[in-house]
Amino acid sequence: MSYHPRYFSVQKKTHSCNPKNKTYHDQSEQKDGLSPSEAGKRAHRLRNDQGHNTSSTFGMRMDTLLSHAGLKTGKGRNHGTKDQGDAINVPLHSMNEPLCPPLHLETTYTRPPSGDYFNPQDGGNGWIYSRIGNPTRKLLEDCMSQLEINTHGTKVMEGNIMGTTTCAKNDEDWSKDDDDDDDDDDATSGITCAFSSGMAAVAAVLLALPQRLHVLLPNDIYHGVPTQLKTMFVQRNLTYSTIDMTNIDNVQDEIRQFMEKYKDDETAVHDNRPHLLVWMESPSNPQCKVVDIKATCGHVSKYREENDPMKYGITTVVDSTWAPPPITQPLLLGADVVLHSGTKYLGGHSDVLLGIVTVSPFTVQGKALKSSIRAIQTTLGATASPFDCWLTLRGLRTLHLRIERQSKTAMQLASYLASHELVDRVHYPGLGAHPQHHVASRQMQGGCYGGMLSFEMKSEAMAMAVAGAVSTIQRATSLGGTETLIEHRASIEPEDGRVSPKGLLRVSVGLEDFQDLKEDLRQAIHIAQKVMEVNPLQEDK
Repeated sequence: MSYHPRYFSVQKKTHSCNPKNKTYHDQSEQKDGLSPSEAGKRAHRLRNDQGHNTSSTFGMRMDTLLSHAGLKTGKGRNHGTKDQGDAINVPLHSMNEPLCPPLHLETTYTRPPSGDYFNPQDGGNGWIYSRIGNPTRKLLEDCMSQLEINTHGTKVMEGNIMGTTTCAKNDEDWSKDDDDDDDDDDATSGITCAFSSGMAAVAAVLLALPQRLHVLLPNDIYHGVPTQLKTMFVQRNLTYSTIDMTNIDNVQDEIRQFMEKYKDDETAVHDNRPHLLVWMESPSNPQCKVVDIKATCGHVSKYREENDPMKYGITTVVDSTWAPPPITQPLLLGADVVLHSGTKYLGGHSDVLLGIVTVSPFTVQGKALKSSIRAIQTTLGATASPFDCWLTLRGLRTLHLRIERQSKTAMQLASYLASHELVDRVHYPGLGAHPQHHVASRQMQGGCYGGMLSFEMKSEAMAMAVAGAVSTIQRATSLGGTETLIEHRASIEPEDGRVSPKGLLRVSVGLEDFQDLKEDLRQAIHIAQKVMEVNPLQEDK
């Protein structure tokens, strides 16, 4: 390895103590002609020239990316603007970057004398109006784009990325692409949009697709999704059906029936073609069913290749709220779109209302949705607030630690409940008895199966009694926070759209000590048993 002489040339200068700026150099360095300050600057430039900057998207492992969420210190960037240049071109005295992502609350920005705006969301270097683009929101969106497709240290990048015919690059290749410009929404970074809630994110995906849309839903799903379809999208002639999506044969049958239905449709031209949206939720809410994302997307990709894309359209979406990026990366498994309710694990402290949509940079359909998703975000205006984005960035910096602890405790609680004689059934993908445990073990990373579980008592009354008797565990909806929550789901779901068994209790495991949670559940079940002795237990039919 050779080194350029400019980094090591000896400068014969006299150095002395400068009382004004408190800069000191010892005698040996005066003799060698290299001050500590100059040594640091030269080492920094040499690091950059030799490509030893590990802060690129694909040069860091997931835990490191999360720990640095929202920071732009690696290349001397300032608030993510493109005109700052790389660190080697920025005066070193101006590189005092904050180690906390900046919070930009402003709604408007001064207009240049030329009258031309250059929005960073579109590759420019200025800002216009906060609904169109906000520096704090862009930090979060860029961070999520990186997390969803980061491959360093993961096991999902064996061979080709599902849904593409291009072999996966190695980490060096990805890093080179990212070094070119890690602020662009290019072929290797995809695009993420942050919305004002998870349901706003769901609506954005639906609005981005053609009106002749049929949505294929799993039979166990967060009830808000079918409710939105029934109440808000009925006027768009949207239709939907539900199946057991854990059985891949069911998915294949539905796709075949969809194509058979429209094969002779002469009105199916590009702007009016029927479209099938395969909506996956894994693990599902609340019964923790696991869909084989790779297999499902593989079958969709096969049908795309075998049929006329001008007549049919198929899009795959994964709601991965219960399995954030440290556990599952659906885009690397072939999905076109991944969605999160950032309110849950991404924020992680029960103080954020936010939704995330990231489209794939690998699949044709993912690339096609880029501009539509962005346009819906900025035109309809359901954008995430800067403060919620800032709080989510803060939450991301501990996500890997939280989800690891929550997964570990959830596994312990699931095992305890599975052995309890009064508990009828336990749903948790980490248990060997779970019907899709083998899929979860392959699909979910790091030995983590998530912090969500549910269990069933023999009756609705018994379940409500257990929920009423807890003390450390709190009775509340939502999930993903530091506190453990329990909820009787059937009683909160609409009567015409219930998906939960009547005796089911959903548990979002927090960061408390396992023994405290175990004792709380043990005592709650004991109290519920005493309550039910007054009125003999009857199973719900």
